[in-house]
Amino acid sequence: MVKTKKVSKLKDDSKWAWLMLAPNIIGFLLFMLIPMVATFVLSFTKYDMLSTPKFVGLQNYIDMAKDPIIWEVTKNTILYTVITVPVGMCISLLLAVMLDQKIAFRRFYRAAFFLPSITSMVVVAIVWQWIYNPDYGLLNYFLSLFGIKGPKWLLDANTSLISLAIVGIWKRAGYDMIIFLSGLQGISNSYYEASMLDGANKWQQFRYITLPMLKPTTFFVFVMAVISSFQVFDQVMLMTKGGPGRSSSVLVHYLYQNAFQYFKLGYACAIAYLLFFIVMGVTVFNMRMEKSMREIY
Repeated sequence: MVKTKKVSKLKDDSKWAWLMLAPNIIGFLLFMLIPMVATFVLSFTKYDMLSTPKFVGLQNYIDMAKDPIIWEVTKNTILYTVITVPVGMCISLLLAVMLDQKIAFRRFYRAAFFLPSITSMVVVAIVWQWIYNPDYGLLNYFLSLFGIKGPKWLLDANTSLISLAIVGIWKRAGYDMIIFLSGLQGISNSYYEASMLDGANKWQQFRYITLPMLKPTTFFVFVMAVISSFQVFDQVMLMTKGGPGRSSSVLVHYLYQNAFQYFKLGYACAIAYLLFFIVMGVTVFNMRMEKSMREIY
C-alpha cells in the first residue's frame, strides 16, 4: 500500500515537472530546433522567399567555397574575435579583481561598469559614432591636444574593424566582469591567508591562487565571448553597414545581406551552417583543451 502511494506521488510529481518544463520545451522546439532543421533543409535549395524552394543539392556550399567575399568576411570575423576576446577578458578580469577589494563606492562602480552591457545597441552606436566623428568627435579632439591627427575611424578601411572591436569590448566588459566577480567570491580566503603566512605577495597570490581557481570561470567566459564575437552583427549594421567596402563586414552581416537584400535565402542558410560549424568546432576544441589541461594539473 505504501509502495503504491509512493509510485502515485512520483507520477504526480512527474506530471508537475513536465508541466513546469513545458514552456521552455515548447519555446526550444518552436524557436530553436524547428528553425535549425528548416535552415539545414533550405541550405540545399535555391529559395528567394517568393517562389517555391528548388532543390540544388550541394551547390550553395560549392558556390560558398568559390565566393571571395565569404573568405573576406570570415577573415574579418576571426580578426574581430582575436581582438575582442583576449583584450576584453583581460580588462574584465582586471576590473573584477579591483572591484572585489574593499573600496569606497564599490557597488556604484560595479553598476557603472555593468551599465553598458544592458544599454541598447542603438544608443551605444549613436554615442560611439559621435565619439568617432573625424571632425568634431571626442576621441580626435583628445588626440589633437597632444598634436596627433586622428584617423577617420569608421570611415577608413584600415581602422573601421578595430573601431567596432573597441565598441564590442567596451559593451561586453561589464558582463564578463560580473561573471569573474562571482568566480572570485567563490574562492575561499583561507588560501590567501595561508599564502600570506608563507610570505607570498599580491602578484604571487594572483598568479598561483586566483588564476588557477578561476579556470572554470575563465573557460566559461572565453567560450561565451568567442560565440558572441562570431555572432556580431548589430554594431556592424548600425555603425558601418560593413563598409568602407567590405572592411568591417562579418559573417552574420553577409548572411543578412544574402537573405534580406539579395533574396538568396538558400545561400544565406548555407552561410548560417558555416558559422554554426565554425563556432561548434572552436567550442569543442576549447572543451578538449580545458579537459587536457585539467588532466595535466
